[in-house]
Amino acid sequence: MSDYEAATAFLGEWGPFQLQVFTLLCLTVVPNGFSGLSIVFVADTPPHRCLIPAQVNLTAAWMNSSIPLEEDNHSGALVPSKCSRYKLDDIQSFSDRGLLPGVDVNLSNVPKEGCLDGWEYDRSVYISTIVSEWDLVCDNRWKSPLTSSIFFVGVLTGSFISGQLSDRYGRKIVLFTNLALQTVSTFIQVFSSSWPMFCIIFFVVGVGQISNYVAAFVLGSELLGPRVRIVYSTAGVSLFFGLGYMLLPLFAFFIRDWRMLILGLTLPGFLYVPFWWYIPESPRWLLSQGRVEEAEAIVKDAAKRNKIEPPQVIFSPVQKELQSDRRKGHNICDLLRSRNIRWISVTLWLVWNTLTIAYFALSLNTANLYGNAYFNCFLSALVEMPAYTLSWLMFRWCSRRLTLFSTLFMGGIFLLLIQLIPANLTSLAVTLEMMGKFAVTTAFAIVYAYTAEIYPTVLRNTSLGACSMASRIGSIIAPYFIYLRSYYISLPYILMGSLTVVSGLLSLLLPESYGMPLPDTITHMQPFPGCCQKRPYTLTHTTEEERAAEGKSPRASLNKQHFI
Repeated sequence: MSDYEAATAFLGEWGPFQLQVFTLLCLTVVPNGFSGLSIVFVADTPPHRCLIPAQVNLTAAWMNSSIPLEEDNHSGALVPSKCSRYKLDDIQSFSDRGLLPGVDVNLSNVPKEGCLDGWEYDRSVYISTIVSEWDLVCDNRWKSPLTSSIFFVGVLTGSFISGQLSDRYGRKIVLFTNLALQTVSTFIQVFSSSWPMFCIIFFVVGVGQISNYVAAFVLGSELLGPRVRIVYSTAGVSLFFGLGYMLLPLFAFFIRDWRMLILGLTLPGFLYVPFWWYIPESPRWLLSQGRVEEAEAIVKDAAKRNKIEPPQVIFSPVQKELQSDRRKGHNICDLLRSRNIRWISVTLWLVWNTLTIAYFALSLNTANLYGNAYFNCFLSALVEMPAYTLSWLMFRWCSRRLTLFSTLFMGGIFLLLIQLIPANLTSLAVTLEMMGKFAVTTAFAIVYAYTAEIYPTVLRNTSLGACSMASRIGSIIAPYFIYLRSYYISLPYILMGSLTVVSGLLSLLLPESYGMPLPDTITHMQPFPGCCQKRPYTLTHTTEEERAAEGKSPRASLNKQHFI
């Protein structure tokens, strides 16, 4: 048990205060479930073909034969071309002369041209998407995956700045600032008049989306006790994220126009304004800044909510002196300063990167799966709910390192097996993909909580932001993993499966944090590689340990207690 946890143990693990914090922080995560993944429907590509202008006077036979047939890359069947038509002047001439296509005219000899007059889109599924509104097809089809990548560049930027801002200015202020940023920018996105404008605003949405998620995650981890913290950091925020994800296909099913869909997804964000008065700042963070009186005021208010009489002095003078020593500023460079924390950081960055590739590529791929796009998206969201529940159960009773390894490894195996499924067994292929999504989602929930346990309080938000930032390289390129299916349909699964298996093996090098108190300073962190040793620590002589780390007291090393 850490100094802070010992000092606040009188609050108990669960009461009205913890229930309020748990519920409200989980609710702030719901919009994250649909804000980024809404692009699955907003930027879906409806069936399309070259537009034949209404003023062109063609016979019915030539109108039906104006689009050449091409072999489909996946099924091998002949389908109308999406990006070319027979040269309009030539078929107009044939039509005027009364010639019949395929009888009097060999269509293979008729010249072709691009869609000079634009495209016509199938409106049976969508009224409009950004693809149909701005013609992001054929020569411009590269813009569709780039749209998602630009959002994830915003997420990368938010990851870079939000962690440091949160560690410097507080968890609460960063949480609510970015909730407002995400809601307002998404609302403005409804009025986008061009694809570049849409992408610029989507970048800002990405900045706000990850920033409020990380701030809420860390704030809850620091406000709640050890047992409730595990539930919150694994099942809590994840289940509410999954709830938002499940709401997305339901909204999209009833709102088929992309502007109205985004507007409908924006409105819930305005409901979070009153939360400001009910979610407190993290006392742990306040202590790390030397603001002991404010920290005590929050803890005493929590005791009042739980109907518990707090002690006269909550944080001892020794702890206050310690917090004064800890007030030294920390930044992202500290994640690479020493050998131990450097190797932990690099390994976690690689694992996070692979997880984001697999998770977002599988999530964005739902529109390409066999069957109904809305049902496939709902199914993809639905499998996350038992995955988050399993992550909590495993995190509650199992080794962190082995749990992360097993879920990563199994997820990779499921994805690698997809390439072996015959083309006619589409249901089995979809089942394996959902099993892979299940395993990857479980690993994603675990790695968030695992990372928060490995790093100390003085760097926890910065480290989560840095891990999230490093992983965004994966999310930026994830849409192009799906794009690779146009060359070979199994290629995305081969690449994702291989990377996930390798990352699972790498995770075995990480230190174990199961049964360990949250570290408060860098010197409390576990050694790397964690598969070779484990070093629980006690904090009865925390002040002396800190001074030893600063080279102030050679006697302090005698006071450390290690349990092997």
